[in-house]
Amino acid sequence: MIGVARMTNLHNRLVEFSTDHIPEKDRTAFWREHYGHVMLRVDLEPAPDAAFEARMTSLALPGLQLMEASSSPAKVSRSGRYLADGNDDIVVAVNRAGSVNVASSGHEHGLREGDAIVLSGGEATSFHRTSMGRSLTLRVPRAMFEQTIVSLDDVLMRPISGELGALRLLMDYAGWLFDAGSSIDQQLCNVSVRHVQDLLALAIGPAADFADTARTRGLRAARLKLAKSYIVAHCHRRELSVGSLAAALNLTPRYVQRLFEADGTTFSEYLLRQRLHARTGCCASPAKVTPRFATSPTTPASAISLISTAASAGNTA
Repeated sequence: MIGVARMTNLHNRLVEFSTDHIPEKDRTAFWREHYGHVMLRVDLEPAPDAAFEARMTSLALPGLQLMEASSSPAKVSRSGRYLADGNDDIVVAVNRAGSVNVASSGHEHGLREGDAIVLSGGEATSFHRTSMGRSLTLRVPRAMFEQTIVSLDDVLMRPISGELGALRLLMDYAGWLFDAGSSIDQQLCNVSVRHVQDLLALAIGPAADFADTARTRGLRAARLKLAKSYIVAHCHRRELSVGSLAAALNLTPRYVQRLFEADGTTFSEYLLRQRLHARTGCCASPAKVTPRFATSPTTPASAISLISTAASAGNTA
């Protein structure tokens, strides 16, 4: 789902919306008035042959907005009077589930599940969901992309494969931010925004002088966060070792050790702290929340797929 609002007007806040408790006949009007016209600056056209359903969670951070949305078939568009607000933020839309057709600047693309596309808030755009589904959008100021991307005009309306490792890692990082929500302190907030911006640049195509910085600053930080989260979720297992953690993340044991050393600790020290926390009933993750993949019955496989296929960033292990 697309949507824009002035980045300078956003603060660290979490907003949730659902049509579940709104009478069916009032849902479309309510969504248009409170979210389409005011918050997202878009219009909505639900499919005429299905009851309109929608859920949305939006997290606004300085320099970054994340939004998870699910809906029944509908067309969301930004054109006409909404474009007059002059907002030209860049939106990266990811189709998490279902079928979507995106049209802008004379081009149209269908997105498969997991695929993403780069859009401009300054261009007329439509996001047409043709089946029930879910999406994730990330919005950043245009100036950030102009500093890191080879040519912004070349990447607009260019689909990004869901198989790209940097994009998949970015999705898990975004999920962690949603779980943390408005509890993120300012220092962690600033660091997290920078990491997301780096991963976005890697997924889209960074300028040569920014690529090495983004690989080091974004991917290593995200890998460390996922490694810590994996330990938190599995600290009760006696067989957990640096080798088994490395295997789960498809990294070398030495690379995992270097991640923790650069953070001022070791794998063994961090594992011991988590086990002590567990004994007192307060096993805590890096940000006092458990990431979404941590409780999944397919954690090892998902961790492997998230980390090992960071194709655009290369294998730094």
